[in-house]
Amino acid sequence: MSVSCSDRFTDLLCGEDSDEVFSGESPACSSELDSPASCIEESSIASFIEDERNFVPGFDYLARFQSQSLDALAREESVAWILKVQAYYNFLPLTAYLSVNYLDRFLYSRRLPQTSGWPLQLLSVACLSLAAKMEEPLVPSLLDLQVEGAKYIFEPKTIRRMELLVLTVLDWRLRSVTPFSFIGFFACKLDPSGTFFGFLISRATDIILSNIKEASFLEYWPSSIAVAAILCAANEIPNLSLVNPEHAESWCDGLSKEQILSCYRLMQELVLDNARRKPPKILPQLRVTIRARMRSSDISSSSSS
Repeated sequence: MSVSCSDRFTDLLCGEDSDEVFSGESPACSSELDSPASCIEESSIASFIEDERNFVPGFDYLARFQSQSLDALAREESVAWILKVQAYYNFLPLTAYLSVNYLDRFLYSRRLPQTSGWPLQLLSVACLSLAAKMEEPLVPSLLDLQVEGAKYIFEPKTIRRMELLVLTVLDWRLRSVTPFSFIGFFACKLDPSGTFFGFLISRATDIILSNIKEASFLEYWPSSIAVAAILCAANEIPNLSLVNPEHAESWCDGLSKEQILSCYRLMQELVLDNARRKPPKILPQLRVTIRARMRSSDISSSSSS
């Protein structure tokens, strides 16, 4: 049942006055790739690699799910809802990824009153709203954003105050370094001719989003996730399937061979598992009408009558 929650969030609301929050200067933001179709200079990619650790949760974040101090199932449900809304409004893949990135960074830094339920739903709505404002030319109203099975419906003023809290906790650092900062560059490294560039980007994007619910990927840097996704996409192209994952470390300074190989193996397992779960395509049956042949004896008997 949908519940309107407006007066019950004192634990979640900003302690600062909104004028105070907005008066601070937002930190400098590293620019995201404008388009995966453009191959960025290697020095720019190296700077992304150097900066990426500033836009992920701390190293012990995954351990909190493993120890059950954070609810992995609740996170999975929240991410699934974000992906549903992304598909419903045809948001960019980056919008969905940023939403989850904000959610994870917030959960690492700030404990919610409950690890599941309405607080996590409110956080999910606020993170998706902020990500949409960052990336989308047209953003639905805060009420219209709460679609696709949202269990609770929050008033706009409640969501806005939660947005302010998220901004404060994240120190206004919303222009995150993500796997999408790298996949165009790595696709160029894998396929310098550009013959399969479009497929590599599209397939790697699908792989990244399909695995974003898995908490296991929280231990990998965005660059390692991007390399692993491009390699998994290349496995589906006969001309590129023989690429040795161990050589991917040479694509750019700062990449970790161990992280790449570990992430690649995990991603391969999940890609194969997802492929097995997909129901087989059933071709539509053609209705074939066969007119029965009349025997010659029947013909002769009918003509005689």
